[in-house]
Amino acid sequence: MERVVTLSTGIEIAIDDVGTGPAVVMIHGWPETKFSWRHQLPALAAAGYRAMALDCRGYGGSSKPAAVGAYGLGEVVGDLVELLDGERLESPVLVGHDWGSIVMWTAAVLHPARFRALVSLNVPYRGWCVGFPRTDYIREHVADRFGYVLYFQEEGPAEASFAADPDSFLGRVYSSMAKDPEFMAPEDFAVYRDSFVAGGIGGPLNYYRNIDANHDALAEFENAPIELATLVLAADSDPVLPPTLIDGMERWVPDLSVVPISNCGHWTQQEQPERVNDVLLDFLDGLSARGR
Repeated sequence: MERVVTLSTGIEIAIDDVGTGPAVVMIHGWPETKFSWRHQLPALAAAGYRAMALDCRGYGGSSKPAAVGAYGLGEVVGDLVELLDGERLESPVLVGHDWGSIVMWTAAVLHPARFRALVSLNVPYRGWCVGFPRTDYIREHVADRFGYVLYFQEEGPAEASFAADPDSFLGRVYSSMAKDPEFMAPEDFAVYRDSFVAGGIGGPLNYYRNIDANHDALAEFENAPIELATLVLAADSDPVLPPTLIDGMERWVPDLSVVPISNCGHWTQQEQPERVNDVLLDFLDGLSARGR
C-alpha cells in the first residue's frame, strides 16, 4: 500500500496506492499529508477504483528540499506529472484539498489533456490557478482573512513557533478552521504531529513563500479556462473559503457541478468522510455514464 517513488530529479514521493480500476489521485493541503485521505482510500478501492494519495514534496515521507524556490507550483506539478507517467496513469481523476486543489488547478491548466476530471474540496477556480492573490494585495485588502499568509512569508518565526510547541501550533490550526473543534481523534492528531516534528514545518511553509513567484511564473495563464468535468464540494462552514467564492465559477469551468457539504469546516474529507465518499463516488460513477 505505502511505497516511495524516486523521480528523475532525485525527489522521492511517498504514496499510498490501493485497489485496481480507473485511477483517482488525491492531493493533500496544509498542514496535512496523504494521511488526510485515509477515509477515502479504502472506500474508492472497494468501489472498483485505483486510489492513490501522495505526500507532496516537503511533507511526510517525501523529499524536503531546503531552498524556498523548490516549492513553486511548477516544481510541485512537475513531481505530480512525472509520478503519474511513471505509474502509467494516463487519465486519472485528480482530487485536491486546500493547497492540493491549487496544485490540481495548475496541473489542469498546464496539462489539460492529461486528466479525466477534477474534484476540489472547498477551493474554487476563478481563472487563476495560483489560488492566492499577491502578498501586497493580501496586505492591503484581505489581511483580516489571510493574515497568516503574511506571517508565513518570513523564514523563521513560524518555524520557531512550531518548534516551541508543536501540539499547540497544529492544534490551533486544525480546531480554528473546523466546524467541530474536536473532530480529530487524538491518535490521528498524533500522526500529523509526529510527521511534522520529524520532517519540520519549513518545507510546507515554503509553499506560501512562493505565492508571488507563482504569479510571475504563471502570468500567461491568467483567465485560462478549464474544460474538464469538475466537481466542487462546498463546505458550509469553512471560515477561509466560504461557498460564495464558488459563485460564477462557470465563467471559467463550464462543465461544473457543485455539491454542498453541511456541518463542515475546512477539513472536509476528515470532518465529513462518509458524505464526501458518497458524493465523490456518485461523481466518478457518473463520468462513465456520460462517456467522460
